[in-house]
Amino acid sequence: MTIPLKLLFEEIHQAKDENSLRSHLAPKLGEYFAASRSGIFFFDQLLADQKFQPVLNLALSLEHNPVARYIVEHHTPVHEGLVTTPRAWKLICPRPDHWHVMAGPIVAHGQVVGSVGCTREKSMPAFDTQDLADLSAICLHLSAWTATVRFARSVTSKPSQQPFSTRRLTPRELQIADLVASGRTNAEIGNELWITENSVKQALKRMFRKLKVSSRTEMVTQLSTR
Repeated sequence: MTIPLKLLFEEIHQAKDENSLRSHLAPKLGEYFAASRSGIFFFDQLLADQKFQPVLNLALSLEHNPVARYIVEHHTPVHEGLVTTPRAWKLICPRPDHWHVMAGPIVAHGQVVGSVGCTREKSMPAFDTQDLADLSAICLHLSAWTATVRFARSVTSKPSQQPFSTRRLTPRELQIADLVASGRTNAEIGNELWITENSVKQALKRMFRKLKVSSRTEMVTQLSTR
């Protein structure tokens, strides 16, 4: 570990946007954790890029990937050795440069909105508890940075240009509403947004209360007509 952890914290809070985090911080994370590969991902950006759909459908599947499921349920970093066996992990992710995987959540306003990931090859040592502790601290700083930056964006946006009923909903709730309108089930919405099915149910309850509706159909109708 040639880079001081404090330097990574400073790098996070000096970043201007998500792109600079990915281009400048991700390589330094790879160096810090002696990883074969490293990356920082924001799910709304991945969803907007069709080339990442196979990644979302497989690598980030809550149903098939125990690492992803653990992060969503616990909001804390994990490596594959804590949630599955080497034989099972090889079936889930057969890539030789992903033999050891460690990932942690980026959380904003109570929702997992992104992830930090590092991988090592089979010949390299597995990630350990110290790696998890350090990644946890990094994720904490990334989450604070993300919540601050995204809040600032929401404040500087122009809500008056949106229908009143739409302005009542958060960006995450609007994503859910769009997926409901496209006919997705709660489970499908959860997989696509990388949240649990129960989180989708609770979000829909809040949305119904805000919009004063009692069904998905009423909600979609109100949002599409105002």
